[in-house]
Amino acid sequence: MGWNNILLEKENEIAVLTINRPDVLNALDAETLQEIGTAMDQLDNDNEVRVVILTGAGSKAFVAGADIAYMQKLTPMEAKNFSRIGQKAFSKIENLSKPVIAAINGFALGGGCELAMACDIRIASDNAKLGQPEVSLGINAGFGATQRLPRLVNPGIAKEMLFTGDYFSAERAKSIGLVNDVVPAAELMKYCMNMAKRIAARAPIAVQLTKEAINDGLEMDLEKGFIHEADIFGVAFSTEDRDEGFASYLDKRKPEFKGK
Repeated sequence: MGWNNILLEKENEIAVLTINRPDVLNALDAETLQEIGTAMDQLDNDNEVRVVILTGAGSKAFVAGADIAYMQKLTPMEAKNFSRIGQKAFSKIENLSKPVIAAINGFALGGGCELAMACDIRIASDNAKLGQPEVSLGINAGFGATQRLPRLVNPGIAKEMLFTGDYFSAERAKSIGLVNDVVPAAELMKYCMNMAKRIAARAPIAVQLTKEAINDGLEMDLEKGFIHEADIFGVAFSTEDRDEGFASYLDKRKPEFKGK
């Protein structure tokens, strides 16, 4: 389908979704958020895709935040609805049945930082800046940062980031666990693509079940999480990929996983 604000491309088993509003540093308005959500639905149903990379157009910004010119006109009720549109779109990323890697190629501020948080793995270019500057505009974060950030990093660090609105360098973001790694800007997409290829080579159902176990387990106490993991472990043993994985190991050959 045609998109106004995103690009969606596929290279074999890897999809690349690019937020494509470089004239406003890829800022998010309602239409862009809705397109992201629709794209996630499409990717969820695409059996050829095993991994998704999410990035921003241009060299300056991943996503510089929500579109301030758009938000300036919102009434309180419209602002609440805008928040829910963003939260629902990002939850589709978080709950997608395949891993999503954020390639953070510049500013990831406000809604952009929240977009990255919804991804499974975050890789930043060495010139990236991450932050939640909403309080400097007289508002609070509205696309999930107050909930996801304290779960991803130390709650005190999350509060520092949200209370001060300060920008964190890519290296500081790595030191607090907000990003997995920092690489030179020129190597960012190659690095993310290589990681995506390694994941895509694994058994796709097993990867999907692993993501499910982690996401669900974060909302459970430890013992319930163990039980849930065991249930999922049993499901994995019902797949053809499990048979292929064991057979290829014993035969000392490369597995050929079918996602069945």
